[in-house]
Amino acid sequence: MSHVAAVPSGRPPGTQPFEPLQGGRRLAATMALALAAFMNILDLTIANVSVPTIAGAMGVSATQGTWIVTSYAVSEAIMLPLTGWFAARLGQRRMFMTATLAFTTASLACGLSPNFAMLLTGRVIQGAVGAAMIPLAQAMLLSIYPPAKRGLAMGIFVMTTVAAPIVGPMAGGWITDHLSWHWIFLVNLPVGALCLLLVWGLLGRFESARRRPPVDLVGIALLALGVGCLQILLDKGNELDWFSSPFIVALAVIAGIALAVFVAWTLTSRHPVVELHLFARRNYAVGVTCMAITSVAFFGTNVVVPLWLQTQLGYTAEWAGRTMAFGGMLAIVMGPLLGANIHRLDARAAATFGLVMFALFAYLSSRFPPNVDFWTLATTRLLLGAGISCLFLPLTVIYLSGLTAEQTASAAGLGNFMRNLGSSFGTSIMVSLWSHRTEQYAGQLAEHVANHNPAATAYLNQLNEIGFSPTAALAYLQHNVIAPQASLLATNAVLLTSAVLALTLIGLVWWARPPFSAGDAAH
Repeated sequence: MSHVAAVPSGRPPGTQPFEPLQGGRRLAATMALALAAFMNILDLTIANVSVPTIAGAMGVSATQGTWIVTSYAVSEAIMLPLTGWFAARLGQRRMFMTATLAFTTASLACGLSPNFAMLLTGRVIQGAVGAAMIPLAQAMLLSIYPPAKRGLAMGIFVMTTVAAPIVGPMAGGWITDHLSWHWIFLVNLPVGALCLLLVWGLLGRFESARRRPPVDLVGIALLALGVGCLQILLDKGNELDWFSSPFIVALAVIAGIALAVFVAWTLTSRHPVVELHLFARRNYAVGVTCMAITSVAFFGTNVVVPLWLQTQLGYTAEWAGRTMAFGGMLAIVMGPLLGANIHRLDARAAATFGLVMFALFAYLSSRFPPNVDFWTLATTRLLLGAGISCLFLPLTVIYLSGLTAEQTASAAGLGNFMRNLGSSFGTSIMVSLWSHRTEQYAGQLAEHVANHNPAATAYLNQLNEIGFSPTAALAYLQHNVIAPQASLLATNAVLLTSAVLALTLIGLVWWARPPFSAGDAAH
């Protein structure tokens, strides 16, 4: 009787609240939760470079093949804001284990898919169930660390979220080239199994409090419709030439109306599915907004630079991935180090340093010559690693500061949704900017040739002297001078845009107010 009475209201019998773990148990639990988050984020990017191979193997067009990425992103975007609602009903640990098991099973289905329809179905399930893994891993990590070491927990977590998007394309390229595209999904099986075993063995007796509010079907439907249409718009906008496409226009109208009604409905609902009132907290609004805009710049450059490397400098997907990986190396080292000492720093100052370093990286990268070598590209990205590791962690600490354990899952889910939305906007906007600027600069350079610019005329004359016909000389100039120069100038424009975005966020960061300590209200 006394044991039952000791169980807190809303908590399953036989369980107890999360509490800090010690020594090896805490290290093993940290590895399990960080691995789960890493696996989930990795799966969003690892398939990107393999889309042509998978499309060819499945007998579909390259355009249809891109739905391998889009389907995952759409289902994850819809479900991320609902993480807190599901965790409140099921409990954080149970929800995490259910999501990890379903994600691992869906990965097996993807790897063994005999046709494209089954592969797409598996990807949709992966995104939908995997959405909860990241914010719940974040919330549970905070719970198993004592208050003085929660910064270290967040440093380890942020390390995985920064490294995974960088490792993903490189790992996908290597697996596709040396193994088979099936292993892109099958590698999740041992990782998922290890995570489940460790979480069950180490955290099996813990659970968060549970409650069962009424199901807001209207809110869920509006969220799914609005976010789904918005994500498809962002993924397909550049491919379909944006608003010249009736399909994109229709998606924009539906998304705009659905999301506007969703916000109005949720703010007046007694049992909202998404805790939008969190944005009324100054630090949450500042941290999440900065996180979303930073993601626009970070993910935008992380997509455009490999495109430039592969289309103009002759890099393979694997070598482009190796170049990008240098940005993640420093983040892996600095993330936990900064996290262990974040309580000694002003999070706003740390974030400002990160923004300045990111802007410096982008500016220096925009000064590269057309024949820039691998080591210059790679070592410059160390600045990016320093910037990002000193940026995402302080922003996370800012937006989670002062929240209770029950609020953390909802706050992390909504925060990760905004980060993903920023990455989608960044990818779409920056790739579109890069494409349009490449065409614009190519036209301007061609005009110099047509207007008999002395340098262009002298270059054509040299080609004529070594045996090129006038037509062949013009074609050679277009392919070997104009196109590479236009692409380089467009890449520089993207990098400078990202630098300006980073610098403009400095003022907003300082609008946040201390104290900054993630999870202090959790106990």
